[in-house]
Amino acid sequence: MPAADLLLTGARVRTLDPALPEATAVAVRDGLIAAVGDTEDVVRDWSGPSTERVDLTGATLVPGLVDAHSHPVWGLEMATGTDLSGVRSLDELRAALRSAPRVDGWIVAWGLDHNAFGGRAVDRALIEDVLDGAPAFVRLYDGHSALAGGAALAAAGITGPREFVQRAEIVCDADGRPTGHLVEHAAMDLMLAVMPRPSFAERRAGLLALLSDMAATGLTGAHVMDLGHGDVPQLLASVEEEAVLPLRLRLAPWCMPGVDKAGLDELIAVQREAGRHWRVGGVKFFMDGTVEGGTAWLEHADCHGQGTDAFWPDPQAYADAVRYLHAAGVGTATHAIGDAAVRHVLDTVESLGESGRGVHRIEHIETVPDDTIPRFAALGVAASMQPPHTAYTRGDHGDEWSKRLGTDRASRAWRIRDLRDAGAVLALGSDWPIAHYDVRRVLSMARVPEGAAGPAQGLTGLMALEGCTSHAALAAGEDGGRIAPGLRADLTAFGIDPVEAPADEVAEAPVRLTAVGGHVTYRGA
Repeated sequence: MPAADLLLTGARVRTLDPALPEATAVAVRDGLIAAVGDTEDVVRDWSGPSTERVDLTGATLVPGLVDAHSHPVWGLEMATGTDLSGVRSLDELRAALRSAPRVDGWIVAWGLDHNAFGGRAVDRALIEDVLDGAPAFVRLYDGHSALAGGAALAAAGITGPREFVQRAEIVCDADGRPTGHLVEHAAMDLMLAVMPRPSFAERRAGLLALLSDMAATGLTGAHVMDLGHGDVPQLLASVEEEAVLPLRLRLAPWCMPGVDKAGLDELIAVQREAGRHWRVGGVKFFMDGTVEGGTAWLEHADCHGQGTDAFWPDPQAYADAVRYLHAAGVGTATHAIGDAAVRHVLDTVESLGESGRGVHRIEHIETVPDDTIPRFAALGVAASMQPPHTAYTRGDHGDEWSKRLGTDRASRAWRIRDLRDAGAVLALGSDWPIAHYDVRRVLSMARVPEGAAGPAQGLTGLMALEGCTSHAALAAGEDGGRIAPGLRADLTAFGIDPVEAPADEVAEAPVRLTAVGGHVTYRGA
């Protein structure tokens, strides 16, 4: 019998494999799990002169944790400049922008909570006097809207409203002058040609550092819900020329309204792109925007009279694009936050018949009525949800998200436990940089959701772990998320048991080790 490359011994191994739920040792060879069992047996059968042995006594070893919704490449550009995630009021925002460092003469910031405006309309008039004439671009935390100052609007040539193929808006006042509020991707992207952006070399270094930091929280992989602005395969290949990616990445390029057959064929062709620890897999759609931005597609208007339009002006065109990709064997992940958006995606998958089961997924699912819940399991649609998002709401419904929806819809917030109890595949993630990437926080908040979701939607410790392992694998159409011979050796070891330890302890659990394909990407104390 050949020797193992790596032996992990003395741990409590939670395999999530029904054939052998627990063990104490794992042998790894050629990037795959070679054996799982008792420490004495595995060491005897798989030791050799070049075998590395790591004693994990006192640790719990679990399948490698995966963030089922993240933006580690595109997010590097989104999370550029001054971090405003701690800003809670307009006064704090003004103070932060007044002292913000300039980037090539610009004030660039990100992570701003809508609640900081205290119910006021997002308008550059609220901040213009503290900018001292500098062009400013501030991304709001949801990633679907931004606030641009007057000098920035002028630099981009934005002088009034425009028509877009997708549902997007340059918000203007009664006289047709831009307020600086840019809603959805097409409007925000008008700024890209004029504002400072990191170079290829800066992005390359930043990506490797970010993924290393992610690995230190216990992550071994991420479902990346974008392909950036076109050069991401080259960026990842460049990193892998000199280093091992600390996380295994599965990337889904965007499919936007207005796409034609040639565009769909390009999305099919790019599925062949892959490296050692990354691959393109699937396509990302948007069916709506965000509740706070007034662009979630709702069955009834929100309390501001907004939210009755889909991101795709012709929702049937979305369904046709999904069918075309499905016929080519390409799975889809659709951003759908509002109840109307979720229902339309489910209707689209239902129209595919039995072949649609286990192929498609819905991202976010922030508010849905009772009749929607059982359809996920019935149609084989995976629910991909982000427990940390619940922290942007309040249990008393006094936040912008809840006030826009009203009490009835706000009471249906992030129904992760209802979906799981109904038999749905439930994959969990962070949506970094919308929320922090620390997977321990994802596990913890899945058990004790905050704000409008409330404790009734909390998962068990085992359910939360499955959401970042076996259910994340199912959502990606992969045979993984378990510790069993023949599967990839993606592994995470904690100093505590993430299933049995209290949720608050899981949020700060010591990470003893992470490994991707048997390559150790992080070693803790």
